[in-house]
Amino acid sequence: MPARVAGLILAFAPLFVHRSWRHAQNLLVGAILTPGQRIVTSILRIMGRAQERRFVNVHRILNRAAWCPRSGSRILFGLLVDAFAQRGPVVLGLDDTIERRRGKRIAARGIYRDPARSSDSHFVKASGLRWMSLMVLATVPWAGRVWALPLLTALVPSERACRERGRRHKPLLNVGGQLALQAGR
Repeated sequence: MPARVAGLILAFAPLFVHRSWRHAQNLLVGAILTPGQRIVTSILRIMGRAQERRFVNVHRILNRAAWCPRSGSRILFGLLVDAFAQRGPVVLGLDDTIERRRGKRIAARGIYRDPARSSDSHFVKASGLRWMSLMVLATVPWAGRVWALPLLTALVPSERACRERGRRHKPLLNVGGQLALQAGR
């Protein structure tokens, strides 16, 4: 692995304890190398660990290991600014996306207007989870255009899901404002 890439990956080491870091490091390297959809199974396959008996340990990094996503986002933000916005202003963007998920245990699911498939005259609904993403908008030299590089995401539960749980519903713009405040910290 090139030293520059290894240095970028090592920047995330303080987020994990030593045992978890070995698995997290494999996930990070595999996510960089994996073409197409980056699911854990594809990452393990590309890293040559598809036949490993204890593959569940790698899944646990994502849902059980004690690490702070906000701290990871802060590290990623610093790396993105160093790489793409050293001389100019840092431009941030917000966007929401719908992750199409089905099943009884998907609690925060709602029905939303699908902006990708809808038009002014045609309204298309989609069922799933709504996520708000905060991104650094950076001109990538080798691409010749602006890319939106995500650094922090938040789940925006539907009004119905909030009502069923007895929680106050936060509108999309409020969640976006909170993400922008997190980036400023």
